[in-house]
Amino acid sequence: MANRARNDTRMICPKCHFEQNDNLSSCPKCGIYFDKYLKYHAQDKTQDRQSDSSIVYTQSLIERIKSYDWSTLFFYVEDTTDPLYLAGRILSFLIIFSWGWLFIFSSIESNYVGESFMHLINLPFHEAGHIIFRPFGSFLTSLGGTLGQMLIPILCLWTFLFKYRNTFGAAICLWWLGQNFLDIAPYINDARAGVLPLLGGNTGHTSPYGFHDWEYLLTETGLLQYDQLIARLSFFIGTMMILMALLWSGFLLFKQVKNLRSEGI
Repeated sequence: MANRARNDTRMICPKCHFEQNDNLSSCPKCGIYFDKYLKYHAQDKTQDRQSDSSIVYTQSLIERIKSYDWSTLFFYVEDTTDPLYLAGRILSFLIIFSWGWLFIFSSIESNYVGESFMHLINLPFHEAGHIIFRPFGSFLTSLGGTLGQMLIPILCLWTFLFKYRNTFGAAICLWWLGQNFLDIAPYINDARAGVLPLLGGNTGHTSPYGFHDWEYLLTETGLLQYDQLIARLSFFIGTMMILMALLWSGFLLFKQVKNLRSEGI
């Protein structure tokens, strides 16, 4: 009786939809083996669910970005202001304001930026970038120096802005990033001339090929004849970033001073 009940049980083939006894291992019509077929398509369904989940997450992220109040992100200041804390920010602003204009109005050929104290701050990150990118080949090893000194202020900006909601600190980091673009401009400009002093007392002319980062990078990409144009582009980008940072930080200070006055201090 048990066998008869089992034989009376019917099933539908998942591929051709042919109705048959459920004790069969394969479909008599289309020939598929049920275990293999269902196992294979179970993986497909899992992948489809993962893909659908990724699509939903991406769409959700896009919607969140569209609906986000960016003025709150970039122009947030604390409701209450410590006068001493604000004084420190004003002093910092005056330093980057005066220093920024000195950098902007210096010529690339003078290498004022490369001889400044800020260059000594940027240099360790530049050299560390060469080491970090060394496993990725000669080209990225050379480019890694410039990437290294750019990535550090970018990471600091991101941390101040998104982790600590310190918009003034983020503005200072934007200034630093712009200063790095100015810092590499004389180096790019020297790709053909090869007269700037490099680490170890070498110059582009006296050092082996590949020692001068931008001589190597522009030669390998066929852009060596455009070294001065690329240097000026880098200087222009850095100038715009510094000006944006000054406007951003200045506006934040204005809001904080306004809040301080409203508190009657």
